[in-house]
Amino acid sequence: MKLWPTGGLWRHPDFVKLWSAETVSQFGTQFTQLALPLVAIDVLHVSAFDVAALTTVEFLPFLLVSLPAGVWVDRLRRRPILVVGDVSRALLLGSVPVAYWLGALTMAQLYVVGFLVGIATVFFDVAYQSYLPALVERQQLIDGNAKLEISRAAAQLGGPGLAGIVITFRRAPAALAFDAVSFVGSALFIFRIRKHELAPARDAQSPRMREELREGLRYVFRHPFLKNIAACTALFNFWGNMGFAVLLVFARRELHLSPLAIGLAFTLSNVGPLLAAFNANRISSRFGVGRTIIGASIIGAPTFLVIPFAPEGNAALAFLIPAFIVGGLSNVIYNVTQVSLRQAITPARLQGRMNSVMRFIVWGTIPLGSIIGGVLASTIGVQETLIVSGIGCFMPFLPVLFSPVRRIESMPEPVDEAGAVLGPLVADAGPVPVEHVGT
Repeated sequence: MKLWPTGGLWRHPDFVKLWSAETVSQFGTQFTQLALPLVAIDVLHVSAFDVAALTTVEFLPFLLVSLPAGVWVDRLRRRPILVVGDVSRALLLGSVPVAYWLGALTMAQLYVVGFLVGIATVFFDVAYQSYLPALVERQQLIDGNAKLEISRAAAQLGGPGLAGIVITFRRAPAALAFDAVSFVGSALFIFRIRKHELAPARDAQSPRMREELREGLRYVFRHPFLKNIAACTALFNFWGNMGFAVLLVFARRELHLSPLAIGLAFTLSNVGPLLAAFNANRISSRFGVGRTIIGASIIGAPTFLVIPFAPEGNAALAFLIPAFIVGGLSNVIYNVTQVSLRQAITPARLQGRMNSVMRFIVWGTIPLGSIIGGVLASTIGVQETLIVSGIGCFMPFLPVLFSPVRRIESMPEPVDEAGAVLGPLVADAGPVPVEHVGT
C-alpha cells in the first residue's frame, strides 16, 4: 500500500519542503489572527477604533515598503529572504507573551510589533510568490498554488478552534507564543531546500532602483490582465476589510460570543476553502481561467451582508458559518487562479517587482479600509459599518468582467514587454480603462 502519492509535485522534494514550511506557518498564523486583536480587546480593553487601528498598522507596510521590496527581491536570492522573514516574525511575536508575563504589555508594543511583522511579511510574501515559479515548472503553477492553499485552508479549518481553546484556558498571549515557534519551524524547512538558486546577474550598467521600480510599475499598469485583476482585488480588500477590522468587536461585544465559539465558527467555516483548494485546478480547467476569476469574484459578495444581521448568542453561528464557508470558497478559487495567472505570464526577471506592485495595490487598500471601518464603527456603529462593507463588496467584480480577463481559457505564455500583443488569446477583446484604487 502506498502511503504517499507518487505523481506530480508530491515527489518534488524541494516543493514539499516549501509546502511543509507554509503548512507549519499557516497553523501558527491562525493563532495570531485571532489572538492579537483579542489581546487588545480582552487584555488591554481598548476601543473598537484602537482594534481597527491595529489592523491598519499591520498592513501599513504594504503601502510603505512593497515597491522597494520588489526591487530587492529581484536583486537578491529569494530563499535567504524567506528565512530571515520567518525568523524576524518569530522574535517579534515572541516578545508579546514575554511582555505580558512580565506585566509590561502595552498597546504601543502591539502597534510596533504589528508594524514590524508587517514589514517582514512584505518581504517574505513578495519573495515567496516570486520563488515558486523558479522551483516548479510553469504548467505546475496552479497545482503548486492549489496545494499551498490546501495548507492554508487546513490551517484555517483546525487553527481557529485550537486557538480558541488555548485562548480560553491560557489567554491570548499564550497563542502568540505558538505562532512564534511555528515561524521557527517554517524557517528550518525553507533552509533545507536544496535547489541551487543563482544570484541575479548585475553589473555596473544595471539600472538604479528608481528605474527598476518604474519598469515594474509600467509592466503591471500596462498589462491588460494584471491591471484589471489588481483593481478587482484592491476593491475587494478595501470593502472587505472595512468590515473585517471590526468583526471581532461585533462578535464579542454585540453578539456576545466567547473566544471558543468564535474559534469554532472560523474552524467549521473553513470547509469551504479546503474544498476550493482541492478543486481549484479542476474548476479553472473546466470553466476557463478568466471565467473562474470573474465567477469567484461575484459569488462571495452576498455573504458579507449576512453577517451584520446575525442574532445574539450562539444562534449567530447559524448565520456566520455558512457565510464564511461560501466567502472562503470563492476567495480561495479566486486567489489560486489569479496568482497562478500572474506567475505564468510574467518573465522571471520581473517576478519580484510584479508581485510587489500587485501587493502595493491590492494590500495597500487594506489599512485604508480598516481605518475607515474603525472611524465608521465609532460614529455610526459596528453593525452599520458591517452593512456598508457588505454593500461595497458587490462592486469588485466589475473591473475583471469588463476586461480581456474574461477571454482567457488557459494559462498564456510569458511576454517580454507589458505592451506586447498577446496574440489570438485576446484578439477579440480590447483592454478597458480602469481606475486603480491605491495607485
